[in-house]
Amino acid sequence: MALIVQKYGGTSVGTTERIKNVARRIAKWKAQGHDLVIVVSAMSGETNRLIGLAKDIQEYPDARELDVLVSTGEQVTIGLLAMALKEIGVPAKSYCGWQVPVVTDSSHSKARIQSIDDAAMRADLDAGQVVIVAGFQGIDEVGSITTLGRGGSDTSAVALAAALKADECQIYTDVDGVYTTDPRVVPEARRLKTITFEEMIEMASLGSKVLQIRSVEFAGKYKVRLRVLSSFEEEGEGTLITFEEDQNMEKAVVAGIAFDRNEARINVKGVPDKPGIAYQILGPIADANIEVDMIIQNVGEHGTTDFSFTVPRGEFQRTLGILRDVQTHIGATKIDADDKVAKISIVGVGMRSHCGIASTMFRTLAEEGINIQLISTSEIKVSVLVDEKYLELGVRVLHKAFGLDQAVEA
Repeated sequence: MALIVQKYGGTSVGTTERIKNVARRIAKWKAQGHDLVIVVSAMSGETNRLIGLAKDIQEYPDARELDVLVSTGEQVTIGLLAMALKEIGVPAKSYCGWQVPVVTDSSHSKARIQSIDDAAMRADLDAGQVVIVAGFQGIDEVGSITTLGRGGSDTSAVALAAALKADECQIYTDVDGVYTTDPRVVPEARRLKTITFEEMIEMASLGSKVLQIRSVEFAGKYKVRLRVLSSFEEEGEGTLITFEEDQNMEKAVVAGIAFDRNEARINVKGVPDKPGIAYQILGPIADANIEVDMIIQNVGEHGTTDFSFTVPRGEFQRTLGILRDVQTHIGATKIDADDKVAKISIVGVGMRSHCGIASTMFRTLAEEGINIQLISTSEIKVSVLVDEKYLELGVRVLHKAFGLDQAVEA
């Protein structure tokens, strides 16, 4: 039969009863003759609890020791799930990331996987065991525990599927697939049967929380068959992330709408309009390992320019502090900022072959009196930054404007 990697998120293993339900689901797959590698997250809320403990000790927790701390959440889950499987007669063995080992670089809290040794897992699979691996974690070359960042269990699952050459990687979560947008904002949102890797990468990078972007990138790079399913439904086909664009996708110009509340906008005004000024502004921010998203530069008067960009809201104050330290050096006349903004994005491979998509988006928002502060585009997406109070209205009107509440014809 098939070799399948299954990943269960925090809500799926949020209580001991839910862990028992996951064990029963795994037992059914095992009874069908499949080889199974299970990747799990920490129980829902546990990582936040552990980070809270760390911040009670240090305002800015030491990165290495924080990884040691937060990695224990997944260790609890793998032990409980292994016990639950053994209790119902299914042989199982648990592994922490460092026991596999999953080898990463040394970027604590944002580590990247470098290699995976699959020998021990394959031996256990050959012996009939269900292998359970702690997601989100690994070990660097000097033996320090590392973590992959929030949502890193998805990346762990896909990376393991790639290393094992699994037939399919199934991501079980609290939703039954990928939707045209968040159903909590737009009740008319539809579940997509399929979505391309390109579209899913854009959706993940733009705020869709169903899959972590690095997991989709991994799946695309190593051609891992990836499916999103609900851990709370016994049956269902979920959403398949595909490599090929089919004929139906051509009909859907926009596949979905993503949004992100985790945005803060910073304006650096009146800097000299000269070569290298962008680096002088963004270099110190990059050195602080802060990710910059949307960027726009406008030529001002008298040889000056205004430079605007966005950063994650959690890095807002730190970014401002860095810029104020270099303000005199870069010659900026003023720095202002706003952390009450949000990003709305439309995504679709069909945008390549259709014109007027951006203008439809801009007109729709204008008709609702929603001002656009920044714009960013690629071949298959258009993103705009707006006042946070208009986020949900913007998503709803765009969802309707592009017909996403209507089923795509076969």
